[in-house]
Amino acid sequence: MFDGYESSEESSSSSSSEDSEDEVRSIPASLPIIKNNGQVYTYPDGKAGMATCEMCGMVGVRDAFYSKTKRFCSVSCSRSYSSNSKKASILARLQGKPPTKKAKVLQKQPLMAKLAAYAQYQANQQSQSKSKSVVPVEGFDWGRYICSNNLTGAPVSCFKHVPMGCFWGDVTEGVRVEVLNSDTHLSTKVYWIAGIVKLAGFKALLRYEGFDNDSSHDFWCNMCVPEIHPVGWCASNGKPLVPPKSIQHKCSNWKAFLVKRLTGAKTLPPDFATRVQEGTQYPFKKLMRVEVVDKTHLCRTRVALVEQVIGGRLRLVYEESQDGTDDFWCHMFSPLIHSIGWSRSIGHRFKRSDVTKKIDGLMDAPAQLFLKVKDVDQSGDWFKDGMKLEAIDPLNLSAICVATVRKVLADGYLMIGIDGSEAADGSDWFCYHSTSPSIFPAGFCEINSIELTPPRGYTKLPFKWFDYLREMGSIAAPVKLFNKEVPNHGFREGMKLEAVDLMEPRLVCVATVTRIIHRLLRIHFDGWEDEYDQWVDCESPDLYPVGWCQLTGYQLQPPAAQTTRETPPNVTKQKKKASQYKGQKKKRKIPVGRRPVVFDVPLRRSSFSDDEEQTPPHYLSNPSGSRRPPTSGVGRECAIKSEASLQLKEETPEVDEFTFSQGISDQESNGSGSYYIKQEP
Repeated sequence: MFDGYESSEESSSSSSSEDSEDEVRSIPASLPIIKNNGQVYTYPDGKAGMATCEMCGMVGVRDAFYSKTKRFCSVSCSRSYSSNSKKASILARLQGKPPTKKAKVLQKQPLMAKLAAYAQYQANQQSQSKSKSVVPVEGFDWGRYICSNNLTGAPVSCFKHVPMGCFWGDVTEGVRVEVLNSDTHLSTKVYWIAGIVKLAGFKALLRYEGFDNDSSHDFWCNMCVPEIHPVGWCASNGKPLVPPKSIQHKCSNWKAFLVKRLTGAKTLPPDFATRVQEGTQYPFKKLMRVEVVDKTHLCRTRVALVEQVIGGRLRLVYEESQDGTDDFWCHMFSPLIHSIGWSRSIGHRFKRSDVTKKIDGLMDAPAQLFLKVKDVDQSGDWFKDGMKLEAIDPLNLSAICVATVRKVLADGYLMIGIDGSEAADGSDWFCYHSTSPSIFPAGFCEINSIELTPPRGYTKLPFKWFDYLREMGSIAAPVKLFNKEVPNHGFREGMKLEAVDLMEPRLVCVATVTRIIHRLLRIHFDGWEDEYDQWVDCESPDLYPVGWCQLTGYQLQPPAAQTTRETPPNVTKQKKKASQYKGQKKKRKIPVGRRPVVFDVPLRRSSFSDDEEQTPPHYLSNPSGSRRPPTSGVGRECAIKSEASLQLKEETPEVDEFTFSQGISDQESNGSGSYYIKQEP
């Protein structure tokens, strides 16, 4: 950021040597610094947790900066920021203009000074990690896990909410791509053709062209990373194609070999990388205000601010949180979040925020960004208070329980209570939409051979709906009111995926589909007991294909057996009790090796007070853009014709180098939309 700038010899009266000494003393000792000629420097490694002083431009560890907002490195910078003599220089620096003589900037550091500062910073980080007893988790190797157990990953087309979810038809076994050639003795980057042998989510097992049935050099790669290119990319960008050294002796004319092999083969469309990039753009921005379920009292919502967006998952911090630790994770398409004013519009309970201080950049998230529910007709035969049904317990997602409609809200929403475990004040009622795939008519579990959890304390077992309704003097909700739509989701039992542990929603774990009932999936977390399984809808935004965490930069929690060689004393295996309600789901015991740094509070049943039916004031500002609906349709098939021409390049005597011509669309000629490698004259 400041490389190339030189320190000004002239300085204003406010930047005297005495002031410089004050600044040095005011910087916390934990900040890695290097002193040189009276100046103070830090090493900006670009990692998360770094901050830049808005006054002097110093880059350092964010936690060591001054003030709650972490905008300044010292008290003097904070005070000087408000002086008129500095404003012009600051504005010029932010706009990328050369600094004025009065602007105080940093000298370019010698390499050794940077390395020394970085070493000190790393040492501090390691000491902090030891003091917190947090062991970092190494990257999980999906490829080895799948191959060693002969597993199958759910295809990306099963997940419409992820990048390329609607366009994955272009990626199949046998598709050819251009990738880096790792089997070479050349010092420069060279490429070669590889074919997809096996697919598992975003991950593909690739084999270099020419190895035939030899799998010794097969490798796994995420198909959506920038290193994957369609055939013809090397020719367009001047990159050499060089065969792997292990097979160079097998063929004397690699040009003819590739022409023969690639005849009629498919490759990726030229805009594949663009589509991936567009799929990783998310409309929610930091400091947008939303209404989200109160994780401590399920029956009400609270205002929260978007603090972080990773792969469409939002880290929401409740507005009243003083230190930013009272947070909640969910996907931007989750039914748990809504636009400001939603609670008042449907009659849902809402906790008013006492925060009156406005933050710069704060705005209400536009209503069009949120998941739309199906319109329903509540006139005539509709849900009524007291009707019985079956529902997934939001506090124990492995159980489908006997439940009751406690309150009918507007727009098709219902407040549901789990029989036998409700709080006296209804604080654990949960809001489901009438079209929710998480509620079922009475008898659903019996018909589909699913264990129904009876009310706690109910002794007449096995549970029979007819007897229970007669004893309670209740009626069952009509079957016709429930959502019976079953999409062709594509999931199969045994498929692997990455799934959110909804009882610890900050965690995304290695998981398996173990059972499928229409659109309902039973998700098992690998390495954990069955009691931690969760019932999830096939279109849930909390399910992701293999490789999603790698693509988005989210931390994947590996199977428990991968990180814990010894079972912690507080984690014991328990057999799941049949026909007895367990009550609140226990918080998952996280082994030391996989325990995340971020902490969260689990959902729990408890009573509450100070619950007010009010809506917070609106902030009328709108974002520059809004979410676009995904484009429907299947991607075009891309074929490589035999007319392909290869341009031979002989830059080294030992190996052959050649390039493909970039394929062009023949859409103008025959309207097929396929892509070919053009024959050159």
